[in-house]
Amino acid sequence: MARLGSWIEPFPEGIYVKPADAWVDPSRPKARALVTHGHADHARGGHEAVWATPETLAIMGVRYGQQNEQPVAYGETIRLGEVDVSFVPAGHVLGSAQIVLDYKGERVVVSGDYKRRPDPTCEPFVVTPCDIFITEATFGLPVFRHPGTGSEIDRLLHRLHAEPERCVLVGAYALGKAQRVIRELRDRGHDAPIYYHGAMERLCRLYEELGVNLGELRPATGAAKDDLKGHIIISPPSALNDRWSRRLPDPVTAMASGWMRIRQRARQRNVELPLVISDHSDWDELTQTIREVAPKEVWITHGREDALMHWCMLNQIKSRELNLVGYEDEDD
Repeated sequence: MARLGSWIEPFPEGIYVKPADAWVDPSRPKARALVTHGHADHARGGHEAVWATPETLAIMGVRYGQQNEQPVAYGETIRLGEVDVSFVPAGHVLGSAQIVLDYKGERVVVSGDYKRRPDPTCEPFVVTPCDIFITEATFGLPVFRHPGTGSEIDRLLHRLHAEPERCVLVGAYALGKAQRVIRELRDRGHDAPIYYHGAMERLCRLYEELGVNLGELRPATGAAKDDLKGHIIISPPSALNDRWSRRLPDPVTAMASGWMRIRQRARQRNVELPLVISDHSDWDELTQTIREVAPKEVWITHGREDALMHWCMLNQIKSRELNLVGYEDEDD
């Protein structure tokens, strides 16, 4: 009797689906690539053909140029070789998807990166029961329990209003996190202009084109120093302490990341206002998701694999580590 999932083969550069002759999130150019979302550790250029959601393909187009695009809408099923393939929301960033693979009565769900918290910029995660659930474990340790997003945004706004002669410079990952922070601010009633680092412009504009209303955005470069007082500025984390930030009016340095739970990481980056806002599931959400999906086996792609494998063992769920390369913690 064939082993469960014997038709799915993990390699260091990605997951190969043999009866479809296709790869999921390959880190090297392949003839056929199924891509879960647009972050650079999952979406690469150079493939001969790419299947992804229309939003992910648009993001890849901005980042890598024109692809040989094969758009797959949420809930749509296509057939590749002998495999039925569908995409369901992962809740990670705009266009992010879990890839559902059905072959000869077995179902494998490759979840990519995912979160369970509400996010006004993308569709929420959809629980999809399966035989094998392939999951990340970025925050796969019990110490990682993210606070409510609203409370972190309220902390940011309180600091902004408490020191109106300063600005608040928020480091946020350019794809997904920056737009989410902006939209969360709008939903908390902050309708003032938000300034941005030039590296944010293309993706913020794309989000607007794809229907995510971000309100009034202005480039920080070229703005008078006095005009920036009392405002929020969004930048890549790498710009928080570089020469670009020195022209700002005494910025309160903030960073939006799940890693801000670790105080030493905040200190290393000279972050004055750490904001624990993550686009990944925390420990409770990872384990909750596995319970809800109820798979026969859990395969773990990257992150804190050992702790999640131990949890699976305690809960009598078979698990394995895939040892894929090229997946990064990013700045979350």
